[in-house]
This record gives sequence, structure tokens and C-alpha cells, in this order.
Amino acid sequence: QVQLVDSGGGLVQAGGSLRLSCAASAGRFSNYAMGWFRQAPGKEREFVAGISRSGAITSYGHSVKGRFTISRDNAKNTVYLQMSSLKPEDTAVYYCAAQSGMRFIPSTPAEYWGQGTQVTVSS
Repeated sequence: QVQLVDSGGGLVQAGGSLRLSCAASAGRFSNYAMGWFRQAPGKEREFVAGISRSGAITSYGHSVKGRFTISRDNAKNTVYLQMSSLKPEDTAVYYCAAQSGMRFIPSTPAEYWGQGTQVTVSS
């Protein structure tokens, strides 16, 4: 059993930056590929970024590529999402997710989810 706690959300102006964190407790964090999803009101959940167990392989959703960076620190049991050049359309609740595979596959159901953290980007 892995428990994930998302944090770091908030209100930021367009063009600004935020860093989200997802801390894992219990379980073996390095056994899991990790990812971030987001969901805006009235919209479907959207894949944002994924990272392999080791951190060597990353992937991004089309709308955030080049602006967001996912990373992980296995010693701290934490995955991060650095968000830059934020736009109002990035406003959503952001969730981290864990999969037991080697690489994060967006279409594969995650085994564990964080509780979500709200990101609001004002224009």
C-alpha cells in the first residue's frame, strides 16, 4: 500500500511558475513509475507527465511539453512537477499517480492516487 500526498498548488499569475510535490509514504517508492494528471471543472482528466522508476525516462502531454518538467528523488520518496510559463488553461486540480510498471503508461490505470492539489492561473 502506497499513500500519496500532493502539495504545492496555489494561485499564480499567467507566465508564473509553481512546483508541485507528491510525497509517498509506506511501500517502496522506487518500485513505482509516477505520473501527474489534471482535471479542470467540466473536463475529462488529462495526462500531464510521467516518469519511470529510475527517473531516466519522462513523457509529457502535448499541452504542457516544453513548459513542465517532471522529476523524482527516490531517496526522498517524492516526485515533483515544475510548471513554468503557466497559462489560465492550466487551471485544474492536479493529481499524482503511481503504477507498478517500469515506465509510466498514461492509458494504464494507476494503482494509487494522491488527493489532488488546486492550481489556479489568473490572466
